[in-house]
Amino acid sequence: MDYTLCGDYYLPNLLPVQEEEHKIGIYGQRYFRYIKEHDKILFINLLTTGKLSEHLAEIDRRAQEMKAMLVKQMAKQEGVNEVLKEHDQIEWVKRMNSIRNRVKEIVWNEIV
Repeated sequence: MDYTLCGDYYLPNLLPVQEEEHKIGIYGQRYFRYIKEHDKILFINLLTTGKLSEHLAEIDRRAQEMKAMLVKQMAKQEGVNEVLKEHDQIEWVKRMNSIRNRVKEIVWNEIV
């Protein structure tokens, strides 16, 4: 820790830790709001150590991977495939939207 001499006293230089910029998507942003409101200790610890951005990017990455995997699995289980897409595009869109909406809820509940 660095100190600055002010008169007769050394005062610590309390500057925020510089952290790398990470791309944070929607799940990382939602998680940020959640920990800021509901888990203040974790939020302050990540903020003061300079690991908040990295942590949020990791949460977002895991959520996106989980989302992609679940959409693929659920589409396969429910028979939503390219054959359905060729024969009845409207039905395919309805089913895929339903799957995506369910997956969003699952991912949000699992991550937070």
